[in-house]
Amino acid sequence: MEPVSFPAQSRVALCGGTHGNEMSGVYLVRELQRQKMEKVGSATLTTVISNPRAVQMCKRYTDVDLNRCFTDAILSSPVTDATPYEMRRAQELNTLLGPKGSVGAMDLVCDLHNTTANMGLSLISYSDQDWVILHIYRQIQRKITSAPVRFILLDLPLADAYSQDSLGKHGFSIEVGPQPHGVVRADIFNIMKEAVDQTLDWVQCFNSGSAFEGGEVDDVYTFVKSVDYPRDPETNEITAAIHPQLQDRDFCLLHPGDPMFLMFSGEIVKYEGVEVLHPYFVNECAYYEKSIAFHLARKMTLTIPPLQVKRD
Repeated sequence: MEPVSFPAQSRVALCGGTHGNEMSGVYLVRELQRQKMEKVGSATLTTVISNPRAVQMCKRYTDVDLNRCFTDAILSSPVTDATPYEMRRAQELNTLLGPKGSVGAMDLVCDLHNTTANMGLSLISYSDQDWVILHIYRQIQRKITSAPVRFILLDLPLADAYSQDSLGKHGFSIEVGPQPHGVVRADIFNIMKEAVDQTLDWVQCFNSGSAFEGGEVDDVYTFVKSVDYPRDPETNEITAAIHPQLQDRDFCLLHPGDPMFLMFSGEIVKYEGVEVLHPYFVNECAYYEKSIAFHLARKMTLTIPPLQVKRD
């Protein structure tokens, strides 16, 4: 592939507390603010507690899920007294970090999350051709050995991209688990910190003129569909839990006939799909309300071009 170049990543935002009970990002951002860390080499660093009300209450959100409020439709909707807090906060963040899709948006937005699922360290983004993000991913994958590192691709157009990282010219979420909500674990915090440190190191090297070689990046997972729990047709209450053979086995292969759920009555529900896929966000606590037991993905390898900073 031909080499490509991008302008320097001169304005970087690091966000925690988009979900107010995912504590690694909250404490990592607070620590950077305590240290008054405002520069990364030649780049300015903006640190943000995204949902301060939810953080104060140690809740995922107060009215609605903030990390679903960054679509163009919500960001452009009129604000009234009845507008949920998180929708108003999304528009404030769009003013601070965006505007989304504009030349004035932050060069790079990194949003920090925890999951109760056994996912290790995952980067989540919307494009398989954002070479900046994919080069950052490859550096993190090469440098971090304390947890498996994977890339999750959500194939959505920018207008429909719903998470906070979509406000930047380039953006991704860091997702680290397992960690219970409302709790901070030192091992999980340190994995997140390693990923942030490697991201900022990459930005500094890129801006200073380092050239990055092209090649393949692996462990890329593209979303296929979500799977809900079995439910009672009259009450809509769930009637099963994740089967023990699937629990904690995020990104492992799920074959037709493999156990998925263990009914509370004792029966086993097996996977009836025809395609072998990879489950992730398995038994994520926050997804019960979204009627999601886990997502399924296909694994792929991407080829990325050589990359360097564009000089004026």
